[in-house]
Amino acid sequence: MNWNPEENAMQDPVVIIGAGPIGLAAAANAVERRMPFVVLEAGADAGAAVGGWAHVRLFSSWAELVDPAARRLLDAADTWTAPDDSRYPTGGEWRRDYLQPLAAVLAGTSGGSVRYGARVTGVGRAGRDLMVDSGRESDPFAVHVEGLDGPERLLASAVVDASGTWTRPNPLGADGYPALGETENAERISYGIPDLADAASASRYAGKHVVVAGKGASAQGVLVGLARLATTDSATRVSWLLRRPSVGDAFGGGDNDQLEQRGKLGQDAKAAATSGLVTHVTEFRTESVTTQDDGRLTITSTNDQQVTDVDEVIVVTGFRPDFGFLSEVRLDLDPALGAARILAGQIHPDHHSCGDVEPHGYQELTQPEDRLFLVGMKSYGRAPSFLAMTGYEQVRSVMAALDGDLEAAGRVELVLPATGVCNGAGAFDDAETSLAASAGEGGCCGPAAAEPQLAAVGGGCQ
Repeated sequence: MNWNPEENAMQDPVVIIGAGPIGLAAAANAVERRMPFVVLEAGADAGAAVGGWAHVRLFSSWAELVDPAARRLLDAADTWTAPDDSRYPTGGEWRRDYLQPLAAVLAGTSGGSVRYGARVTGVGRAGRDLMVDSGRESDPFAVHVEGLDGPERLLASAVVDASGTWTRPNPLGADGYPALGETENAERISYGIPDLADAASASRYAGKHVVVAGKGASAQGVLVGLARLATTDSATRVSWLLRRPSVGDAFGGGDNDQLEQRGKLGQDAKAAATSGLVTHVTEFRTESVTTQDDGRLTITSTNDQQVTDVDEVIVVTGFRPDFGFLSEVRLDLDPALGAARILAGQIHPDHHSCGDVEPHGYQELTQPEDRLFLVGMKSYGRAPSFLAMTGYEQVRSVMAALDGDLEAAGRVELVLPATGVCNGAGAFDDAETSLAASAGEGGCCGPAAAEPQLAAVGGGCQ
């Protein structure tokens, strides 16, 4: 990184994309370092994406969900009542009691602003397209924004992309694209975790044949909710679609999981899945969704299996990042994960040893485009094993590096919890390997384990 912070001082701000937990943490670190910043949030307020899963309880406690720099900033403002560190908030509580108060304090700081309804449509170098080499390292970024008053162009000394992955759920189709008929039958297909404790939401699924696609904690939470619904409405049927040949290690580490609430979810999901209320359909990779004569759906797999008479489909197969607005900057991404290439070897669920994701910072996140960083969930691409604390450490390091404090940027200031969960996907076509892993006889579910994710959304290690 060749940026000279002394030469760039008092010039263009750091543009932070996204007013979620990691973007706001980046802004809090900017405040502590007296760096000018602008946070651009496409949603109507702070934590807009978190609001999409407000009813979901996080696996991490409050102690792990508040960024250290943000806590210092909030404490100094003397307008914030810190929550009980031992409690496990819902997404809605996290947003209301932390993200929104933090955004309000940040918006009132000197040299900083937080803007809503500001969707970033492009990032490039000012006056230079992707092919131009000359001047790239010294020139500012041009950030194109569709705002409440129309389009505009902002100059930035650096760009920190914390836009996450929430807006791009993975499709039902097995090819990575929507299955045939998936888009046409969108009114019967939902993505993410429905609020089954809400009467209006539950009524959509009660007494229906519901298909759940996905294996991770999000799918487990849906299975638990639907099983409870089935105990009150016996006509409710649940089919669980799995691409692998057996359930295997889908329920995680149980009592061995140091994220207690995630371990409990796995145990509850196992009880639901083995209660007789849920039908397992394995080796099922969806090819098509077709409408029957009675208006219900038939879902067909690539090996010609069929699940018929389906009323509703809940897809919880994870998320993927959006790189569309970064087409004019130079990126070095892992071809499979879409994660920062240097980081990918530590986080790939196919072949990393679970639990070996090391705390990391600006060095692993540096891109060929100088002073551009992908952080938070987006830095992991399609990998599911993200934790809020990891993101907080990322932005602490990145903002220190942008401030020229490479000694602080290079320090490791994070200890992650261990967990008994393995999410290795590489062997899911092998029934024997999958069964052995679930029994603790090999695979990556041995003494080490996978790093947990931010919350019960998006699938994978959470």
